Amino acid sequence: MLRQCLPVVEVTAESGYRPCRAISVAGGKAKASEEYVAEEVPVAMVYNGISHAVMLATPSDLEDFAVGFSLTEEIVVSRDEIFDINTDYGSGGIEVKLTIAGDRMRFLKEKRRNLTGRTGCGICGAENLAHALRHPRPLSRQIEVQGDAVHAAFDELSQLQQLHHITGAVHAAAFATAKGQVQVVREDVGRHNALDKLIGALAFLDLDAGSGMALITSRASYEMVQKSVTAGISLLAAISAPTSLAVRMAGESGLTLLGFTRNRQHVVYSHAERVIEKEEKGYEG
Repeated sequence: MLRQCLPVVEVTAESGYRPCRAISVAGGKAKASEEYVAEEVPVAMVYNGISHAVMLATPSDLEDFAVGFSLTEEIVVSRDEIFDINTDYGSGGIEVKLTIAGDRMRFLKEKRRNLTGRTGCGICGAENLAHALRHPRPLSRQIEVQGDAVHAAFDELSQLQQLHHITGAVHAAAFATAKGQVQVVREDVGRHNALDKLIGALAFLDLDAGSGMALITSRASYEMVQKSVTAGISLLAAISAPTSLAVRMAGESGLTLLGFTRNRQHVVYSHAERVIEKEEKGYEG
């Protein structure tokens, strides 16, 4: 009898994947094989002893995840307002325990009163339409890039997605310079989580988020735009399509948004004047 992956009894490793016995079928022939599957476990963000949110995530780079989530959800406004981070591994998942400044905790408690029942969908629990969509402050700084630089960064990213190469099941978010050099890569089963991990890593490394661009191996949703703008990133390039709300928010916030960025092609949905093509021939229409 085939024994599948053993259930998670206690999560301790940060590799992000585990071996799994399976049956591979090719050309009508089956054989036993050992595959590697991405870890997906509940991760709770606990602030000053109070659990705020639980997300399914890959248990790697969890401190980056905690800092990025805290910044993009505006629980804190800077990394300096996070005093301590501890990670507890248990049979049911992982708790990331953060100690934050007292005034930010008071703000969070008030926010929890207004948004009870909030989940990872982004707007669940909002009391009315005014609370449903959080509009970040528009960007005060933008960058210009060559279109070729964006594609060069994506080419480099494809070689740096270590966990995806092993499992084929995770998203990546990367930060690259305006010249297309990838500086940081983070991966997760959730596209929002990967971006939060990236933003947290930028904060830890003290890299200027406004000096480069973010690349994501997924579609560009409203939340991806919101997180990027909140972090100060002014260009977001997605390998897949954006949503209408993402395009609208990008335009209003000053974010340059690219979609379908693959095979040396891309579509610019907002602030196209900041993406410079090799031959300045304008555009049709």
